[in-house]
Amino acid sequence: MTKTLLTLPGDGIGPEVIEQVNRVIDALKSRHGLELSVETALFGGACIDAAGEPIQASTIKRAKEVEAVLMGAVGGPKWAGVAREIRPEAGLLNLRKEMDVFANLRPALCFEALADASSLKKPFVEGLDIMFVRELCGGVYFGKPKGVDTLADGTKIGYDNAVYTTAEIERVAHVAFKLARKRGNKVASLEKSNVMDSGLLWREVVTEVHAKDYKDVVLEHVLADNAAMQLVRDPKQFDVLLTDNLFGDILSDLAAALTGSIGLLPSAALGADGMAGLYEPIHGSAPDIAGKGLANPIAAILSLEMALRYSLDASEIADKLFAAVKAALEKGARTKDLGGELSTTQMGDAIIAEL
Repeated sequence: MTKTLLTLPGDGIGPEVIEQVNRVIDALKSRHGLELSVETALFGGACIDAAGEPIQASTIKRAKEVEAVLMGAVGGPKWAGVAREIRPEAGLLNLRKEMDVFANLRPALCFEALADASSLKKPFVEGLDIMFVRELCGGVYFGKPKGVDTLADGTKIGYDNAVYTTAEIERVAHVAFKLARKRGNKVASLEKSNVMDSGLLWREVVTEVHAKDYKDVVLEHVLADNAAMQLVRDPKQFDVLLTDNLFGDILSDLAAALTGSIGLLPSAALGADGMAGLYEPIHGSAPDIAGKGLANPIAAILSLEMALRYSLDASEIADKLFAAVKAALEKGARTKDLGGELSTTQMGDAIIAEL
């Protein structure tokens, strides 16, 4: 049965990078026998403009029916003044929650050809291959109560609640440990158990899951602030990094900078077996360069590679796509974020040529 990919181009550079993804899909179909049906829907600010909300109920329903969803990026200054509950980012959080994609896989991989492009010296990043497993549907982004209230004296108080249950921690911990067994067999669990009760529960539950089912995997507990320092001091000491929602958001972006450009890195958000996965480049909508043909499409193309691998049962084709990206970079293909001169479309051309 032909599988279906739902694309949500979004805002800013999102439509530009998704356009290159569609070109790659066409090449994979014609040259490598990929069987895939592709649909598209409005998302983010584009959906606010058209329908008054960042994502429509019909889109969420369809996202839960297909095998995989691939988005570009959402948001931008145009929608900064809309109510918080209908901002583009609210649509993204709602989509993640409704799809229940609780495990966010964010690789930080330094391609050999780009080791000199990192902000760190080459010996520290050459061969870097680490994976964040970030809990995506709980924590401070979703905890209740939250809000901004006006106090009796007229001043305001803003608050967010960092909440985790045992079950939420257990299920993402299982993902991290199982993934580690296929990689370097080592997990670093990051939290702030020294000052946060939710972090203390996180450490306790991860320890229990490890002791019960994964004693063969090396487990290390690292405070999140120390992990930030270690990522710029010696990033290759890590293999799989297990984090909550907030720390995973921050630290995976830090790790992305080590690879040469945030425009290189994809992500996958996975739920229970048999459920649709959500895939997206980790860069933002970059409104300052939108429409200029400057965006690096590699992160979006590698997000397709992850979708092929984890949701679309096409791992051999995923291998071919990854190899094509690697070969294009080895032959000097570079967009401006990597010090080159290629446009978004030209980088797509270079990768397609390698297919």
